[in-house]
Amino acid sequence: MKIVNNSKPKNQDLQAIMQIIKTRRSVFPQVFTDQPIERNDLEAILEASNWAPTHKLTQPWRFVVIQGPAKMKLGNLLIQYHEEQTLDYQNLEKKKKKILTNTSKAGAIIAICIYRDEAKRVEEWEELAATACAVQNLWLAMTALGLGGYWSTPAAKSSLKGFLGLTEHEKCLGLFYLGHHNQPDQLANRTPGRKR
Repeated sequence: MKIVNNSKPKNQDLQAIMQIIKTRRSVFPQVFTDQPIERNDLEAILEASNWAPTHKLTQPWRFVVIQGPAKMKLGNLLIQYHEEQTLDYQNLEKKKKKILTNTSKAGAIIAICIYRDEAKRVEEWEELAATACAVQNLWLAMTALGLGGYWSTPAAKSSLKGFLGLTEHEKCLGLFYLGHHNQPDQLANRTPGRKR
């Protein structure tokens, strides 16, 4: 029996995909410009994330987009957390400055959250893996649109449940800061995968 697969990518398609994969980088808010992120671009990024692989179609990822005045409220919550958790006031001032820079310069902040299937039909690691795949899709779509960003995993993420409106079955895995930037594309060095 002959199997015909018309969806097989052509060589130029693979090259285009590989170029996006290879130029995906962590781009930090210090180099973000003031150019706002268009709503259409945000919707396209989130649409790409939604096509991640997911066992039993649980689709555990949840994303909360934070823009405008809510960014400053988030920044204040992160600062409050650090004020309550540290006695090292010298480092606290550095941390406050970084938090305020990150939240103010980002065109948008996406809270990366996970919804744990109440029936627990799949193991938690699979839900985490699916959510990480969704973030990779988001990141690749961003790169294709010329946007930059990075996934931050602050200790304070566990204290954001109320701010993000999460249910008891949801938790925050981190914050993704994104924005326009002028940083040139850079290819990373990778060693070949290990073979046995």
